[in-house]
Amino acid sequence: MKRVKAACILQTLVFQQKEDCGLSRDAILSQNREEVKRYKLSLDRTRTRYQIVSEEEQGDGSILVRVRKQYNDKADVSEYFC
Repeated sequence: MKRVKAACILQTLVFQQKEDCGLSRDAILSQNREEVKRYKLSLDRTRTRYQIVSEEEQGDGSILVRVRKQYNDKADVSEYFC
């Protein structure tokens, strides 16, 4: 019999606006920052254990976020989070 001893997900997310939105880079970056903030709040609201590995603003105004998060609340993730 096998069972999961530890599990987590490492995701790379890109927050970006549509290409043809007609906004300046600063406006796009502002919207993307707000979307990242809402994403983090949703993780907090659902009590998902997570760790932001990196958050990088790109030249086009998009934001690249690498996040490690708990897969489910039954598996131990302590070895993944310091």
